[in-house]
Amino acid sequence: MDVATKEELDPVLLEILVCPITKTPLVYDRTAGELVSQAAGLAYPVRKGIPVMLPEEARKLHA
Repeated sequence: MDVATKEELDPVLLEILVCPITKTPLVYDRTAGELVSQAAGLAYPVRKGIPVMLPEEARKLHA
């Protein structure tokens, strides 16, 4: 059984996840450990291989 680490995210999961605000695709930033929504200007954290898709947990990309 494969267990996702912080650096790994299931490719199938990446295909189906979208930004909860804009419903647009996300880009996985492996280095930062975040799923980025350019449309919303937010980066959602990935903790222990699990995406945290809560807007209140997301980091704003631009000040």
